[in-house]
Amino acid sequence: MASQPLRRDEPTGLTADLAQYWRDGYAIVPDFFDADEIAELAAATDQLYAEGLAHGSSFRHGNLFYNVAERGDGGPLVRMVQWPSYHQPALNRVRLDQRFADLLEPLIGGDLKQIINQVHWKAPGSLGDFAWHQDSKSRRPAQAFRNLATSYVQTGLAVDAHNPASGGMRFIPGSHLRGDLRMNCSTHSLGAAMKNTALDAVGLSASDAVDLILEPGDLALWSPYLVHGSGSNRSGHKRRFYINGYVRAEDCDRGEWAFRDGRPVPLGPVPALVHYEQLHERPGPHYADA
Repeated sequence: MASQPLRRDEPTGLTADLAQYWRDGYAIVPDFFDADEIAELAAATDQLYAEGLAHGSSFRHGNLFYNVAERGDGGPLVRMVQWPSYHQPALNRVRLDQRFADLLEPLIGGDLKQIINQVHWKAPGSLGDFAWHQDSKSRRPAQAFRNLATSYVQTGLAVDAHNPASGGMRFIPGSHLRGDLRMNCSTHSLGAAMKNTALDAVGLSASDAVDLILEPGDLALWSPYLVHGSGSNRSGHKRRFYINGYVRAEDCDRGEWAFRDGRPVPLGPVPALVHYEQLHERPGPHYADA
C-alpha cells in the first residue's frame, strides 16, 4: 500500500489507540505533553548535547553513555545519550510521569522496569540513519527477557517535528505479528541506511511502509518486534526524540524500576544492570567506543 502518515488530527481515545497497537504494532497519542513541558524537555536535551560536544568522543559513566561520532568535517556529532536520567532531573521526571503509568497499565500492567532511556538527535545528513530492524535484537541476553511480545513497549516522545523531511521513522504495520525475524544483526543499525533488500530477505516489502508523523508533544508506542527504520534528515534542524522502553517487571531480570503498582519509583543509589555488561567491573567515567 502507499505510504500514509500515522498521525491523526483528532484524538480517538486511549482504547482505540491500544487496539491499534495490538493489531498494527504501534499507536499514537497526540498531545501527550503540552508545549511548556516540551520546551523544558528541549532545553534539557540541548544541555546534554552540549555536554556530548564537550567530551568530543564517546564517553561512559556507568549506564550513562554519550554516543559521539565524527562529522564529515572531522568535528564531533552527538547521536544519542543513554540513561541521561541519572544526570538530568527534567528527563528523569518525564520518564516517571504518571501519564506513562496510566497509559501502559492496560498493555503491560502497573509493575514496570525500564530498559531504554535515551535521547536521539538526528542532524541533517546520513549519520543519523537507522537501518531496518526490530528492537528485539537488542534485548540481550535473551534469557533475561520473557514474553517479549506482550511484556515490553517502546515509547518515543517528539521534541521536534517528526516526519519524512526530518528523517522520521518508518514502520511496517503488522510485522510484529511474525515475532523475531532474525534480521541481519552483523552491523549496528545506527548510522546505516535503510535497504529494501533487508526487507526482501524476511518476506516484507518497503511498499507497505508508513511514515511516522508526530508534532512536538505527541507520543508513539511500538512493539519490540515491529520492523522499522529511518532515513536522512533533510530539514534544516536537528530532530530530537526521547525514547523510553518499559517492561513488565516479572518478565525481566534487568533494568531500573520505573513504577510499582502504578506509582513512580525513584532511582536508587546504586545503578542497576541494564545493557552495560561491565557496569560492576568498570563503572567509573571513561572514554569508550561508540
